[in-house]
Amino acid sequence: MHTVMIDAHGTFRLEQRPEPVAGPGAVVVRVRAAGLNAADLQQARGNYPAPPGWPADVPGLEVAGEVERVGPGVTGVVPGDRVMALIGGGGHAERITVPADLLLPVPEGVPWEEAGGFPEAFSTAWDTLVTQAGVRAGDRVLVTGAAGGVGTAMVQVAAVSGAHTVASVRRPELHNRVRALMPDGRVDVVTPDQEAAHAPYDVIVELVGGEDCLQRLPLLRSRGKILIVGVQAGTTAPLRMFDLMLARAQLIGTTIRGRSHAEKALLAATVRTSVVPLLAQGRLRVPVDTAFPLDRFADAYARLAGPGKFGKVILLP
Repeated sequence: MHTVMIDAHGTFRLEQRPEPVAGPGAVVVRVRAAGLNAADLQQARGNYPAPPGWPADVPGLEVAGEVERVGPGVTGVVPGDRVMALIGGGGHAERITVPADLLLPVPEGVPWEEAGGFPEAFSTAWDTLVTQAGVRAGDRVLVTGAAGGVGTAMVQVAAVSGAHTVASVRRPELHNRVRALMPDGRVDVVTPDQEAAHAPYDVIVELVGGEDCLQRLPLLRSRGKILIVGVQAGTTAPLRMFDLMLARAQLIGTTIRGRSHAEKALLAATVRTSVVPLLAQGRLRVPVDTAFPLDRFADAYARLAGPGKFGKVILLP
């Protein structure tokens, strides 16, 4: 089968690999769509290695496709089922082996492109906002970098949780598209220099990172939370600890990729019961920026690394 791989120089290439097998408790999925994420670029730079048990040199954290083969001990899944999954790597390929307890059903009517961009973005958004931050109706949530794949998911999950969301988007030409994610008025879209005018916030979700990101601490209410989810602009930021102490604030760093399999299976179960139904009802959607066939992987990664995206970049094996 064809798969994208990362060579010793950190360059993406297309090559042939053996067909995967369905071991105990796992299935082989024929990949119809696979989302691209900043983690793929970080992995190529050597900064974000795949966890044990997943291909060390094949990117791709989320896939959607059809079950082709079912391994021993798997129940409730049969060949032909439409599924999607958040995985540890290896998704940018024509086929992949996935533990059955990580699978999510693809609702009827959801296109492959959207299904391929759902698992990572919405698992991250739900885990960050609902599980860790405990977002409730009436809260005010600031999402930075809100036009990207995870950002658009964060905006929607905050809104369906009853919070009022302020989406920070650097490019004004994307504001109307972000605002249209939730046309009920629960989303204000601002440029970064306008964030303070909408403060205070109960929760700040940091998807950009960089040395200035913790300067948003004064925008929090007392006992508010800042969650560090993305660091595309840099991984180091100074912190005035007295500001953190006086605000009685919480600073939370979070990622999913390095968690144990048991933790990931528990998250998948939560997304399966609480988030996928919202997708099926049309209350959540996956904006797709662009989609590329597998042999145009270089164009896909270039688009991922470039500016001005709205939503997900998708590969179509």
